Amino acid sequence: MKNNAAPFNPEKDPLIHVKDLKKSFKDLHALNGVSMDIYKGDVIFVVGPSGSGKSTFLRCLNRLEEPNGGEIYFEGVEITDRKVDINLHRQKMGMVFQQFNLFPHMTVMKNLTKAPMTLQHKSKAEAEAEAMKLLERVGLADRANAYPNQLSGGQKQRIAIVRALCMKPDVMLFDEPTSALDPEMVGEVLQVMRDLAEEKMTMVVVTHEMAFAREVASKIVFMAEGRILETGTPDEFFNHPKTERLQAFLEKVL
Repeated sequence: MKNNAAPFNPEKDPLIHVKDLKKSFKDLHALNGVSMDIYKGDVIFVVGPSGSGKSTFLRCLNRLEEPNGGEIYFEGVEITDRKVDINLHRQKMGMVFQQFNLFPHMTVMKNLTKAPMTLQHKSKAEAEAEAMKLLERVGLADRANAYPNQLSGGQKQRIAIVRALCMKPDVMLFDEPTSALDPEMVGEVLQVMRDLAEEKMTMVVVTHEMAFAREVASKIVFMAEGRILETGTPDEFFNHPKTERLQAFLEKVL
């Protein structure tokens, strides 16, 4: 997996290889040696109680949080190496946050085309054409010239997903994308994510939406106290939990 090893093969090698990841905030050990392999086409859901390290793990994957130990390889490159230009790799890792993070002073279209034009040097016409295709796909083509404050929460989150997709990422990271939404708006966001999963987009999703995880995930990872305690298919996870900690968690959330 190291830079001097055999060339990265996306069909065989993990897209993301995480080894013994650690992260502390002063006295709080948020991650206590997390290891995971994420392959092309995986749809991995990370669940667990609040404070278990789920969002910290996700944010470490693109170094929005700097790990204190361990290694992360993305497409064969060790991105925890301080010499790596992390911004180059972030262009291939779409990130969707809880709070949308749209630029309020820009129209939807400008929000969508800013990064492809600035970072990938696409022409305005090309960037806008690609953005419009994606807007049509999520049913928001008529909102291209609207401003974020003119959109519902569900519309903002769908725009945030489209903004990430405009960069043509190799993996999409979702950090509790529905937690800030009113219940009636959750479904429209989950439908976009369901469509991405069916198209074999590689996804890592931190969520409390258990029914959605059961339906869409290829693998579910259970975290508690900064560790991965159990990993399995949805059937294994929900119907045959191995640890008492997961059994207790499922009794509370189902």
